[in-house]
Parts: sequence; C-alpha cells; structure tokens
Amino acid sequence: MMRVMTKRQDHWETVYRRRGPDEVSWHQEDPARSLELIVRSGVGVDAPIIDVGGGSSRLVDGLVDRGYTNLSVLDLSSTALAYARERLGSRAGVVDWIEADVTEYPFAGSFDVWHDRAVFHFLVDPTDRSRYAGQLQSAVRPGGHAIVATFSLDGPETCSGLPVQRYTPESMGLALGPGFEPVSFEEEAHVTPAGVTQHFLYGHFLRVP
Repeated sequence: MMRVMTKRQDHWETVYRRRGPDEVSWHQEDPARSLELIVRSGVGVDAPIIDVGGGSSRLVDGLVDRGYTNLSVLDLSSTALAYARERLGSRAGVVDWIEADVTEYPFAGSFDVWHDRAVFHFLVDPTDRSRYAGQLQSAVRPGGHAIVATFSLDGPETCSGLPVQRYTPESMGLALGPGFEPVSFEEEAHVTPAGVTQHFLYGHFLRVP
C-alpha cells in the first residue's frame, strides 16, 4: 500500500531532498548546548531520552558517544532519519527511530528527557501548540526534563519557507503549560551553514505532578 504523506511531511521531505543534511539552516557540527543541558539534567545513561524533530541532527551521535543507551529520535522526514542512521552505521541499532508527527504520535512510554531544537517554533497554529503541550505532558514522566529550543524574539520570522512563532522565557513557559516549571533559560547565536546568524532561546523545564 502506498503511504500518503501529509502536507507537513511532504514539506520536510522536500527540504531534505533538496539539501544535504549538512546544508539545512539548523545544522550543527557540534550540538554542544543541547548535550550540556542533557548532561546537566543528571539523568543516568540508561534513562529514556527522546530527540523530537531530531532528523539528521548529530545530537544522537554525541549521546551514543557518551554512553547513553535508551535513545529515541522522532522526525516527520524519513529522509532525515535515513541520513542519521547511515551516519551512525552499526551504532544505529541502539536507537529507536520514529517517523511521525509529534502532535499525533501515540507515545506509549515515559521519557526522562524530551529534547526539541527547532520544532516547537514551527507550530504557529494555536491548536498545534496545544496538542504539542498535551503530548509533552503525556510523554515526560513527573520529575523528568523538557529541553525546548526555539527562535527568540530577535530570531528570524520565517525558516525553510514557513512562518515561525518566536518566544521569550515567559511566553515559552505559558505555552508549555503549568505542568512544567522553568529551571533555566539560555540564549545562543547559531550560525547557519550559509553564514547567517539565528538567535535561539533554550528553555529547560522540570515536569511536575
């Protein structure tokens, strides 16, 4: 049976097929900030961790290098996931690769860390943002961590041909809902492969009962 892609899936498949994994604007050779925040959370190497929208990101490589063993990567694009699996080679087998829309995927388990760099800011529709917050509530166990990175107020207004929602610490906290208490916020000036500077806001939240 032929798989029918949603409009959202089709968009991201097109992006990854037109550009290499190292050419997309959010590419990082070294996702140091994300790795630091995950390590700083204090979870064990066997803690369940999910990288939402991870696609071809090198974050999973860094986590495998550091001995983390219970990893999941979720992305809409099968092409992006294939890039990452190929890059990891034999080590790809320790990762659960999930091709899905984060607003719709039926999360069956609890995660100690939910990491998202550059997915949430694409959800400009309030309904999608509400669904995302609901998924976050369902997927992260009490005491777990949510690390969410979006464009800050001085970041771009569009990315990859789509509008984005930019955030302050206050608006990010409100969007994620009362189940998540802020731990810290950090800003980062990301330089794209094309040499353009994009300003990100990283929020680290603790899941409360």
